[in-house]
Amino acid sequence: MAELKHAKYIITDIKHDMKLPQYRIGALRAQQRPPEQSTRVMWLDDEVIPGAFYTECVWFMPGMGSEQATVETHEHSFNEIITFFGTNYEDLHDLGGEVELWLEDEKIIMTRSFLAFVPAGMKHCPLIIRRVDRPIFHFTVGTGKEYG
Repeated sequence: MAELKHAKYIITDIKHDMKLPQYRIGALRAQQRPPEQSTRVMWLDDEVIPGAFYTECVWFMPGMGSEQATVETHEHSFNEIITFFGTNYEDLHDLGGEVELWLEDEKIIMTRSFLAFVPAGMKHCPLIIRRVDRPIFHFTVGTGKEYG
């Protein structure tokens, strides 16, 4: 079988040697949640595919809920899009849980599926996954070549 010319642009597995910034590492340690309650599915950056920008996909499973931040306050030199989508097929706008997201000094509580645009330089987070009643799909895209 001939080798596919463009297969190098498709990933089907997670980046195993990710180096998360401190504002992510500290938040994850503080949560001490079981790994089955959130599963990072894919990670893309310039190291995975040269020229690619940062993208991350995560499933959050029922039963997860915390007062602890998943991501602590930070800012980037690039634009970022943060999304959370519910899996209620009767009402796809229903998040099936509760997410707290801070943009600058404003706390926003979301119970509906959402997409948030975070301009470069805007302080954002903490991000707190307060409640998950049904699986929630989360993805983040940043125009930088790596997360940081």
